[in-house]
Amino acid sequence: MVDIPSGSESLVLDSRVFTMAPRTFGNIIKHLPQEIGELLRAGGRNAGEYLKSPRRSSQHWSWPVGMSDNSAGGDSNAGNDSGTGGNTQANGGTQRPNTVLNFMLSNKVEAALWLTRIFTVVCSFLFIFPILGGNPYGFYQRALISNAATSALRLHQRLPHFQLSREFFGLLFLEDSCHYLMFSLIFMNGYPITMAVIPVFLFALLHACNYTKNILNVMGPDSLQFMRKLIDKLQLQQINILRFIACTEIFIMPAIIFMMFAGKCSFFLPFVYYKFLSLRYTSRRNPYCRTLFTEMRLTVEHFTATPSCPGIIRTACLKAIAFISRLSPPIPQ
Repeated sequence: MVDIPSGSESLVLDSRVFTMAPRTFGNIIKHLPQEIGELLRAGGRNAGEYLKSPRRSSQHWSWPVGMSDNSAGGDSNAGNDSGTGGNTQANGGTQRPNTVLNFMLSNKVEAALWLTRIFTVVCSFLFIFPILGGNPYGFYQRALISNAATSALRLHQRLPHFQLSREFFGLLFLEDSCHYLMFSLIFMNGYPITMAVIPVFLFALLHACNYTKNILNVMGPDSLQFMRKLIDKLQLQQINILRFIACTEIFIMPAIIFMMFAGKCSFFLPFVYYKFLSLRYTSRRNPYCRTLFTEMRLTVEHFTATPSCPGIIRTACLKAIAFISRLSPPIPQ
């Protein structure tokens, strides 16, 4: 037997422990599904903060007030718990200030895409207009490398899970980001071509303007009005810019052929660029290359149908149309 000490050192067992314990554990079991649901909604990173929050710890898991020997002290503790919960709720309701840095950190991938596009715009501008001096070829390479990084990052957004399968590579070559990743790799180490920088520059400018407008909205509705007006004017001309980009993509092909005969590019470059142009022709999201080919064919056919057109030119144009039509890839439905 175990002797229980008597006197001042005796162990006093409060009978209220046994009467209140069933209600306490019943309260725990009752609110357990709700706690599990809130924990799952909190997510991976916020789960630890949720488990440590005073509001959560005092919401369903605190002992009843009657468990305390001193009821006044229990009321005081309950008041402290409710006050702590109120303070926590007030602190939880406050959010971080909506600054540009917080906006960019909220989506780091989009912010990285914006920075690479801005760098592409700057390097392309400095290559076309060498106002800072230096070697223009360095800016040419930096613009294409930055565009390749942008395309690779955007491609990872579109197809995040890489697979070694025919279906995956079929989807890969349907993406415009893959097309311009290929475009950058084609011209990166070759002879600098100004026409090759124009599509890269304009695409980066258009996409950077969209994110810049979001940043201006975070800064305030009246911030940098001149920048907002420039972006609005640029977006109004978006279709014309996309048509100009498609026209540039088409006319790079004859420029490459002339450069091949001049000895300024590889013999294989026209064949590689033909593959790029075929991908642009079958693009799902950008039909302007296909539209420009159709419009140019109709224009040439209309010109050759006029009586004033010489017979030699008419024959050459019709043969060129037939040759290009045979090279055009089938359009996926």
